[in-house]
Parts: sequence; structure tokens; C-alpha cells
Amino acid sequence: MASIHLVEVVGHLKEHPFQIAKGIAEGLKQKFSSSFADPVVRPLVECEWYAYLNNKKKELRGEVWNFDGPLMVYLDGRLIGDEKELAKWAQEVWGFTLHRPKALNLALTEDYYSKHLRETGAIVLFFGWFSHRLINHSMFWICVFQLFSDVCPKTCENFRALCTGEKGLSENDLVLSYKGSVFHRVVPNGWIQGGDINPAGKGTGGESIYGPTFDDESFAVSHTKRGILGMANQGPHSNGSQFYITLQPALWMDRKYVAFGQLIEGTEVLQKLEDVPTQNERPTVYCRVVACGVLQL
Repeated sequence: MASIHLVEVVGHLKEHPFQIAKGIAEGLKQKFSSSFADPVVRPLVECEWYAYLNNKKKELRGEVWNFDGPLMVYLDGRLIGDEKELAKWAQEVWGFTLHRPKALNLALTEDYYSKHLRETGAIVLFFGWFSHRLINHSMFWICVFQLFSDVCPKTCENFRALCTGEKGLSENDLVLSYKGSVFHRVVPNGWIQGGDINPAGKGTGGESIYGPTFDDESFAVSHTKRGILGMANQGPHSNGSQFYITLQPALWMDRKYVAFGQLIEGTEVLQKLEDVPTQNERPTVYCRVVACGVLQL
């Protein structure tokens, strides 16, 4: 009995080489159905991919330490490389070539990415930060967050509305918007904190769209990894506008702070924010939100 091959593709779904590998794996199954099992395709957003890649480097070591591509391809459980190695094997062993223009791969990638995010049912938001690093020198950074609106609808709506600024002024005449606020706290190996929408931005204020504060909604989301988005508070049921982004797993935060989202794009940006110089955990350079809102898919 002839062996049945299994092709597995794991990678960053926003990069077009992922679509190429996916297309080859599916094409081999379609053309040689009796020789291939259904391919296993595992799409990951940017932050998930980098976490996966780092774990695989630690697990496999060797030459994998230098691997920096956007996907990994496994043949019958063995890592063979990226889409180039898969294409070479498919051609040499099976005479199969995926004939697809680059423009089509790019279009398929964009559609696949948008569909993937829509299917999660989550709200996707972006933050743009402007950081003064040196005199006459600055950088504009963008991060994208996914909100778990099915788990924490009220908390997610608060964060979403503060990103769009659609609620205008609070009863205390405070502008209910993250735009213009700063990241006021960086705790090494802990978290980054922002969202104080008071003009002074000292990290002691802020308000929610429901009033000064609102209750803890759910502790269903655990702080299991870097990039978890949650509400900062001053004790139980004191959520306002301040939020944090974890820099590593922080299980001690579970049941103390409401986590409601995760970073899906902006791995390098989070690292840059983590690396800003601080004094007593306060950045000595401005990291100010200059744009934020809902990402249109």
C-alpha cells in the first residue's frame, strides 16, 4: 500500500507566501487525491506567528535558529522549510507547479486575512503612536488589537468608543477619546499602561463612556501571554479608561483585572515601547496616541 503524505502549513496569514504554500498543498491533494491526506493549514496573525516561531526555534534548535520566514511547512511531520522548499519538492517529485500570478496571491492574501478576522466576530482596532525619541527625530508606530466582544461586550464597547471618540464629552467635560493621551507607565517584564484621558496624563485619572467607572464584567480571558489587553483599575469594579498591555504571561492578574483583547499586529512596536527610557516607570520621552479607531476590513 502506497504511503499517504500529509502537508502542514503554519504561518502568518497576512503574508502572501502563506497563500502560495496553502495553494501548493491544496493543489497536490486535488491532483493526487489518493496519495495525499487533506492538508493541515494553520493561519496565524502576526503576534501568534512570532510566538510560534520562537517556540519552534527553542524546540528544534539547530539551523532553525536562523529561520526568519513568515511560514513553516511540514511534510509527514518533518519541517522542510518554507513555500520555496515545498514548491521545489512538489515539482521534482510530483511534477506539480502552482501557476498563479503574484497579483492574484496578494489579492487572495488580503481577502483571506479580512475573512479570517471577520469570522472571529471580534472588533479590530488600531492605535497610532508618535514618539519623540531624540531632538528633531520621531517615529510613528501602529498596533492592531482584537477585542473579545463576545466575552466582554460592555468593556469592549468602552474601549472601542474611546478609540473612535464618538461619545464627545463626559459629564465632567472630559473628552472621551484616547487620541492625544500618552503611555504613562512602563513596567519592565510586566506591562505597558496608558489611557489616562485627562489632559495632564499623569496616570491618575480617566473616565469610561458609562460614567467615571464601571464594574468588572468578566474574568474569562486569562493573562497567558505577551500582548494581552486589559483594563487597569484601582480595585474591584473601578474600570475607567486606563488600559494595559502585558509584556509576558501574568497569571497573577487573573481575577484582579479584566482582560478583553489581544495585540494581533505590532510585535516590533510593542518591543519599542517596552524599550523606551523611563524614570520611576514613567517614560522620559513622549509616546502619544495621535490616531485610533476601528480598522475597516
